[in-house]
Amino acid sequence: MSCLRALLGLGLLVGGARVAVRAGSVRGSCPSREWSLLIREIRTGSAMDNSPRYMSQEEAQAVDEELFNEYKFSVDQLMELAGLSCAVAITKAYPVSSFTSNFPTVLVVCGPGNNGGDGLVCARHLKLFGYLPAIHYPKRPNKTLFDNLTTQCQKMDIAFLSEFPQEPKLIDGAYNLVVDAIFGFSFKGAVREPFGNILSLLKRITIPIASVDIPSGWDVEKGNAEGIQPDMLISLTAPKQSAVHFTGRYHFLGGRFVPLALEKKYKLNLPPYPGTECVQKLS
Repeated sequence: MSCLRALLGLGLLVGGARVAVRAGSVRGSCPSREWSLLIREIRTGSAMDNSPRYMSQEEAQAVDEELFNEYKFSVDQLMELAGLSCAVAITKAYPVSSFTSNFPTVLVVCGPGNNGGDGLVCARHLKLFGYLPAIHYPKRPNKTLFDNLTTQCQKMDIAFLSEFPQEPKLIDGAYNLVVDAIFGFSFKGAVREPFGNILSLLKRITIPIASVDIPSGWDVEKGNAEGIQPDMLISLTAPKQSAVHFTGRYHFLGGRFVPLALEKKYKLNLPPYPGTECVQKLS
């Protein structure tokens, strides 16, 4: 507690998942273990009342189930809201005008589950926002929802890559940004091919990566220090515990659809969204 008082006395700024001290450093006044625990508590919302609490994998799954079963949201409805949030967040962090090339190209890599569906929706909105997305979607589920999302992208002349570029320099040369929409909060276990090779290549590119909800290949709660390290994370519904380990420049919260009663039940402590925005910058 003395460490917390010291931090507050120096003007601690809590910005969702990131912490900055305005004046001086207090690391010398707190043992390293206490410091680490304190930062984790602040980031997960257990030490400060005005920051969002980061959800465990089990909690994230429970919230999703309640949204579907109790609040009667449909999968495609939430997917549309999530994908739109991702596209809007990307426009704020990487506006078309910020790209050095004449073509605002974006590579969207989609996985076989709902995270991949979010990526398809994101790609469609990015096209409407003036970007030039291309999609790699190697494992397509045999479900009407995903067939429809794929068709919508095709009808908007969004290219689908049959093969993933096999050299990092090819990705760096052709695109300005990669959207990682491979695995979401349901991910467990080992990464199967072809996604193991894809993630290995993405670890070696120099252009920024924007991850949808969870950086793919990360443990939902523990992160993955050896995995991809995205420049941007777009947490959906509420941040997950692995976001504590996110060190990129941009952390956004997206998906302005959580009913207040559900937020209170799980003590999510979500920040207010400004105006009519569907995203909120956390850091």
